[in-house]
Amino acid sequence: MSLTDMLRAEARLAPVSGIEAVANYGRDRKGLIPLWAGEGDLPTPDFINAAAMRGLADGETFYTWQAGIPELRAALARYHKRHFGLAFSPDEFIVTIGGMQAIVLALQATVGAGDEAIYLDPAWPNFAGAAGVAGAVPVPVPLIEGANGWYCDVARVEAAVTPRTKVIFVNTPANPTGWTADIETLKALLDLARKHGLWIIADEIYALFHYGGRRAPSFMDIMEPEDKILFVNTFSKNWAMTGWRVGWLRAHPSLGRTFENLIQYSSSGVAQFLQRGAIAALDEGDAFLASQVERAQRARDLVCRKLAETGKVRFSVPPGAFYLFFSVEGMKDSTRAAFDIVDKASVGLAPGVAFGKAGEGHLRLCFHRRLDQVEEAADRLAEWIRKT
Repeated sequence: MSLTDMLRAEARLAPVSGIEAVANYGRDRKGLIPLWAGEGDLPTPDFINAAAMRGLADGETFYTWQAGIPELRAALARYHKRHFGLAFSPDEFIVTIGGMQAIVLALQATVGAGDEAIYLDPAWPNFAGAAGVAGAVPVPVPLIEGANGWYCDVARVEAAVTPRTKVIFVNTPANPTGWTADIETLKALLDLARKHGLWIIADEIYALFHYGGRRAPSFMDIMEPEDKILFVNTFSKNWAMTGWRVGWLRAHPSLGRTFENLIQYSSSGVAQFLQRGAIAALDEGDAFLASQVERAQRARDLVCRKLAETGKVRFSVPPGAFYLFFSVEGMKDSTRAAFDIVDKASVGLAPGVAFGKAGEGHLRLCFHRRLDQVEEAADRLAEWIRKT
């Protein structure tokens, strides 16, 4: 018996990322345009870096508040009031090591061995993976791709509920599809959760990457204070901070002590000087964020037009996030196609199957990059598609 065989099954069987396999295959290719990862191409803005460097210069390198420094939690309350039009208390916010730790903490607080966690498929694979590591059973419910785009059939979600179900994970706007729940769908999901006594883990990190003129609809628009909803979020996408690993969790203030304890027994908190940069992002970063959304929309429209011109591509124009999830006529194996595109088109895409069984037959393209790069990538892809 090997050492690996002696590990917990939940750890041993944690799935390997299907995106990573393609990225490792193509990352050193000269001239390749990498559109496989969920991030933009700009480095973090100087005004954010400068705030973090001031904190570092001031010696903010000691243990700090487990829930986050008071100044950052207050900045999170201001940011949410500005964008969601409601009053928020700093006590509602817990600072985490990226959005991923926020998800892990939410799972640790709500599910255990044998519990079930429902999520909408195709989906960013990390939720299902983290639920499995926690000992829970991830239960996918497929989104439906109709004539007017992707949508969630809430009746299907309810049909998946069993006595073991504890959580529904809702990512909207969604990675990889761009599906964005309308307010009626959110109300139906919340009613379902209330009816069955379930928690909702709401991943709304792309709420402001919405191309409908304002932010996307949110559970915050319809919930009551005592509803069982945990919001997970990150600084990564809005302010070009993927490598910083700073995020947050929003929960009812009465849950704060529990989440502080979970942080104590995992990370003991986020570096204080990094939190200074996060404050600058929240308080000074709205203009930068707005420019990124405008830039992404131009790139989205360009790549959609060029791929549609091939006559061999099917997709729904994404109303939110910054991904195009598309299928190509005759393509059945998305992993093989992604490797072939690396070799023949020198473009890096994520295979749809990496986002669950419902994603097979699709490819994901991140268009949150310079317009000239997106245009070149679209031209290369169009040529590959026409030859396929």
